[in-house]
Amino acid sequence: MNDAFSKCHPLVNFLFFVGAIVCGAILQHPAYVAVGTVCGAVYYVLLRRSKAVKPMALMLLLALVMTAVNPVFNTRGEHVLFHLLGRPYTQEALVYGAALSGVLLTMLLWLGCYNAVLTGDKFTALFGSILPAISLLLVMVLRMVPNLMRKTRQIVGARRCVGKGTMEDAPTGEKLRGGVTVLSAMTSWALEGSIVTADSMRSRGYGATRRSSFMIYRMTGTDALVLTVMVLLLAVVITAVCLGQAAVAFLPHLTAAPVSWGVCAYGAYLLLPAVLHGKEALQWRISRSGI
Repeated sequence: MNDAFSKCHPLVNFLFFVGAIVCGAILQHPAYVAVGTVCGAVYYVLLRRSKAVKPMALMLLLALVMTAVNPVFNTRGEHVLFHLLGRPYTQEALVYGAALSGVLLTMLLWLGCYNAVLTGDKFTALFGSILPAISLLLVMVLRMVPNLMRKTRQIVGARRCVGKGTMEDAPTGEKLRGGVTVLSAMTSWALEGSIVTADSMRSRGYGATRRSSFMIYRMTGTDALVLTVMVLLLAVVITAVCLGQAAVAFLPHLTAAPVSWGVCAYGAYLLLPAVLHGKEALQWRISRSGI
């Protein structure tokens, strides 16, 4: 992955994503939600490039469905747009659903960026000496889902090669039996893998004594500068929130604080990875043009 922010110290990566994810989950002001979604989408595209199209389309579809469905169950609000199934479909509930779906979309985008940037070795290097058992458990859990998906695709492909694959137009019962067979194979593979892993760790003496840790990452001047800018911008955002500049109420009527400098600081904080990425790409183009 050719990304400047990914090359920073794991502590810088971890603290940034903690700030981005926590703020994205707490701040429901439409301006903050919009900034968080746009910045998350920009960095997500920079990290995954063409592979980001399909996941982002699914996230957007989920957000639109949540936005449209929320007024069906939440009928509070002063401005009724129309009636659906005898229930009022209000403007305030629609905006509230858009804000909630925006928060969810922001969280999904930044969690996707987190999984791409803060890899297992970085997490282990960061917390291996502090919480060795928990860090190892989290790394194993985080790597389990991609491994299961990859193994599932292998099993499905192998079944198709021997003529036991399920066609798209097959009856529901046949699809169900095929899915149960794949699930059974995956369960056996996962249980067998856990036994092999446990035996391997026991044979290597895991847990017999205190673990030593080795850190290949060193805090550089650039890391310290990025960390300082992050802390300052986050402090400005927290100050703005404490002053009520992110206050919002959706029901029964919509009231939101006017957009102020807190939104600018929030956007600058979230754009730090994209700015570093663009800076490195520009330097690379300049160096290549000079050859």
